[in-house]
Amino acid sequence: MIIVKLIGGLGNQMFQYAMARSLADHYDVSLKLDIADFEHYTLRRYELVDFNIRAEVASKQDINTFNISTKRNSLSQRIKRHFVPLVSKTVFRETSFAYNERVLSVMPPVYLDGYWQTERYFSHNSVAIRRDFTLHEQLDVKNVEMQAQIEAVNAVSLHVRRGDYVNDPHTNYSHGVCSLDYYHDAVKYIVERVAQLHLFVFSDDHEWAQGNLNFQYPATFVNHNSNKRGIFDMLLMQHCQHHIIANSSFSWWGAWLNPSPHKIVVAPRRWFNKASHDTRDLIPPTWIIL
Repeated sequence: MIIVKLIGGLGNQMFQYAMARSLADHYDVSLKLDIADFEHYTLRRYELVDFNIRAEVASKQDINTFNISTKRNSLSQRIKRHFVPLVSKTVFRETSFAYNERVLSVMPPVYLDGYWQTERYFSHNSVAIRRDFTLHEQLDVKNVEMQAQIEAVNAVSLHVRRGDYVNDPHTNYSHGVCSLDYYHDAVKYIVERVAQLHLFVFSDDHEWAQGNLNFQYPATFVNHNSNKRGIFDMLLMQHCQHHIIANSSFSWWGAWLNPSPHKIVVAPRRWFNKASHDTRDLIPPTWIIL
């Protein structure tokens, strides 16, 4: 058995699942999800429930098997994390954002704790991962109509992440937001390579996006899904032919779920405000960094 800790928003949870699922597939063992932190994490909720994922929610008994405290972030736990080796008999913790090939030598049963934000952990298993991240229910009428509009043109998704990146001081300090110059440069890059493009703008701040983004190309602001239905925005993104993503795992996945080898994906060079984060493996090598 493999248990992976889930934390963060939808994109973060998808990275954590994809990495652990691929390791579980490799060893042909079951995968369980530790979602206990969402009991106290009010900013986010468990969001993989709408996907066709192959995993069960881990019980407290399952988690206790790995000697993981369900009382998170206690002083004793922080002290223990400081002194216990990062690779123990049953627990493997991420130490940086860069790919860690040591995970390939981890034998189940194991508990995985980290963000695992690189496709290097699961690109070899991409067909299964993309299948897992399909909805187990049909799209509603509005999203079916929007998907049809997207598929009728040379659609380019453009994602503007604000929300907690603006309103939460800690997240704002850590990430910041992409500049208007970045979006204009990204559109210019794609315009030079794609004829008659049509922009589809996705954002968690529709008012700001419509008031501040002005392009001389056809643009549709996709604003019928609420922030609690962001999963539908992500699935619409993947039907676009090309993508301009924000410094957000949300639009990272919207672009990655598009399996086309001909897609153009533009990503921002600055993912975090802090230069100390090693993001060299975060952006796939075929994507364009501006």
